Amino acid sequence: MRIVVLDGHTLNPGDNPWDEVAALGDLAVFDRTPVERVVERGGDADIILTNKTPLAAATLAQLPRLRLIAEMATGHDNIDAAAAGRLGIPVVNVPEYSSVSVAQHAMALLLELTNRVGEHAAAVREGEWSRAPDFSFWRHELVGLAGLRLGIVGLGRIGGRLAAIAHAFGMEILACNPLHRQAPEGIPVTWLELPELFAGADAVSLHCPLTPDNRGFVDRGLLGTMKRSAFLVNTARGALVNEADLAAALNDGIIAGAALDVVSREPISPDNPLLAARNCLITPHLAWASLAARRRLMAATAGNIRAFLSGEPVNVVNGGYLAKEKA
Repeated sequence: MRIVVLDGHTLNPGDNPWDEVAALGDLAVFDRTPVERVVERGGDADIILTNKTPLAAATLAQLPRLRLIAEMATGHDNIDAAAAGRLGIPVVNVPEYSSVSVAQHAMALLLELTNRVGEHAAAVREGEWSRAPDFSFWRHELVGLAGLRLGIVGLGRIGGRLAAIAHAFGMEILACNPLHRQAPEGIPVTWLELPELFAGADAVSLHCPLTPDNRGFVDRGLLGTMKRSAFLVNTARGALVNEADLAAALNDGIIAGAALDVVSREPISPDNPLLAARNCLITPHLAWASLAARRRLMAATAGNIRAFLSGEPVNVVNGGYLAKEKA
């Protein structure tokens, strides 16, 4: 059984061994794979593991031995799962491994927007406190979270954990979820449609998957309905946001600030307008990457492969492949 990992560096930069996966077959791990080399490197693979390397329909058609695609993540928009299904190839993902880590990072971003811990710590190191005439100073208004309303778009595993954290801070939870309305146990939630949520929230955090229907939905119109004091947090997918519109909203004072762990093109393009936008914090897509989360991801990926090899695949995101196999 030939197993090829196309982009393994972020999962295991040296602290998260591949032993569980290696025990399941002849393993080849590539730290990174350009799109034009996927067929070359994966041509003899029975199983391909990918995180962000794209697998388009044209590429899949050139991988005749391929029996399984294992997404080393929850989101799988980098894979043409429908095309894989037509070829009889199941695509599996890991739906639960980073919820705690991502929710923690989302809250950290919101706290940085409201408390400016990093900025003030840097100011102290630069000598600003030593030169100050008073025992205390702050560069910006400090915002208390208790009593404010957090709008969560996508109250699933991650959004639900963030709701619990924010509730502990005394925040009121607003939520919009087109798939279901199931609140975390013990957390009061007010369900709203998207426009009402954006208009009523003091901060909005995105936790929904990227689909053809919601690409760029956070645009000039929706941002314009928000309070001028409101914040936007995105730890989901960068393409959910129209970045030019968000940069304009920040620079024009339409909203107070934004904090993002994801952008539409990663690594971020040097000409991304958000890099020069007012009060915009950007971290390099690391919310998922705590060592604990990466260890869970490695174990779950190995579990997905074992389940497939046993004839009982789990976490399949393109169930139609079964009909192709049985035809």
